Amino acid sequence: MIKKIKKAIFPVAGLGTRFLPATKAVPKELLPVVDKPLIQYAVDEAREAGIEQMIFVTGRGKGAIEDYFDVAFEVEATQRVRGKDLSMLEGTRLAPGNAIFLRQQEPLGLGHAIWCAREVIGHEPFAVILPDEFMKGPPGRSCMKQMVEAYNSVGGNLVCALEIPMRETPSYGVIDPGARRGNLVEVLGLVEKPAFGTAPSNLILPGRYILQPEVMNALEKHERGAGGEIQLTDAMAALIGRQPFHGVTVEGRRFDCGSKAGYLEANLALALERPDLQSKLRSFLTDELALAS
Repeated sequence: MIKKIKKAIFPVAGLGTRFLPATKAVPKELLPVVDKPLIQYAVDEAREAGIEQMIFVTGRGKGAIEDYFDVAFEVEATQRVRGKDLSMLEGTRLAPGNAIFLRQQEPLGLGHAIWCAREVIGHEPFAVILPDEFMKGPPGRSCMKQMVEAYNSVGGNLVCALEIPMRETPSYGVIDPGARRGNLVEVLGLVEKPAFGTAPSNLILPGRYILQPEVMNALEKHERGAGGEIQLTDAMAALIGRQPFHGVTVEGRRFDCGSKAGYLEANLALALERPDLQSKLRSFLTDELALAS
């Protein structure tokens, strides 16, 4: 029997140093893409996939994320008095008990952040969403929703699989692929940040996972991998051959909002889709490109 995916972990303890000084006092996950912060897009993606409980693994200086998903009494009261629409705030409120905040006291890697949520996960399968890997699917078909649909068919462990140029693979976790069936590919192995020219494929892991709770047993060993950190990729690799493991390619676009260029691309792409912004923005970009040429 395939258990329903009800929980998602959001690792949000990183310092966001690539965006300093903006992230000196503001968590990078709260940086806006047009008019919603990155973390809101990630939570909306999880909700669209039917996930109910959001587990945020935070660090020092990340209290603003907890405040963001709380009721903003002063703002809401003022807006009501003024007769303003509050519908844009609905997604920022999570039902009591559906938002859990845990602290990762040491920056020991993504695998360690996931392990910090082990008691909340218990014996249930769960999703992992990295908010700075912004995945934009078609309307009503978020990346995680497509993954959950695939999971409901095959069960086991799933990772989102994305094709990139082979020269870029040393920066990512890479899939060693087996048999393919539609949008599913069997995962024979996983390699974290392979040396240039050694990657088994150009299929990378763009920050979306559905995992069985047994991965916590591998993370429990606290074995160090690439970069001297506890790598989630290494723990997932330990499940291959013991449980079903697939990669799934999804419809949509990926923006690496952990980089400045990717973050700007996401803002431009989403703004150009907005009827209230696209005309003025297109005109501005045309003028700017003409000046730069």
